Amino acid sequence: MVHMPCRLYGCEKCCYETRMPLTRSDMERLENLGYSRDYFAICDDAECRLRNIEGHCVFLEPGEGCRIYPQRPLGCRIYPVICVEGEGLAVDAYCPIAHLALHLLEARQDLVKRIALVITREYGVPCPARIVGIVHTG
Repeated sequence: MVHMPCRLYGCEKCCYETRMPLTRSDMERLENLGYSRDYFAICDDAECRLRNIEGHCVFLEPGEGCRIYPQRPLGCRIYPVICVEGEGLAVDAYCPIAHLALHLLEARQDLVKRIALVITREYGVPCPARIVGIVHTG
């Protein structure tokens, strides 16, 4: 979907203190890999999110990367692109390559439409196919 050069540069910044939401498809895929939901997710009445251990995503091997990279959750696949509910797609300013991601979105309206559609379908939140810009999430 969005191929950012994070792995190329060994960046793991977004894997620390993650609040990454999980879709039903994400959870089923991870359970099919043999992981229990209690191991990788923290759920409340509203949603499930990736669990952190020692301050980072449960699947991160610090300095070595993601143990489940080919099967990583949707939010991890599209990050630093996020949805500002009801407004459109934004890029999280926390990401060191936020400006590169914004440039990619601006150059690829087809990608904007595709990501917005997937977010709306998988997360069940309205995400219009327009670019909001770079936003600070935390």
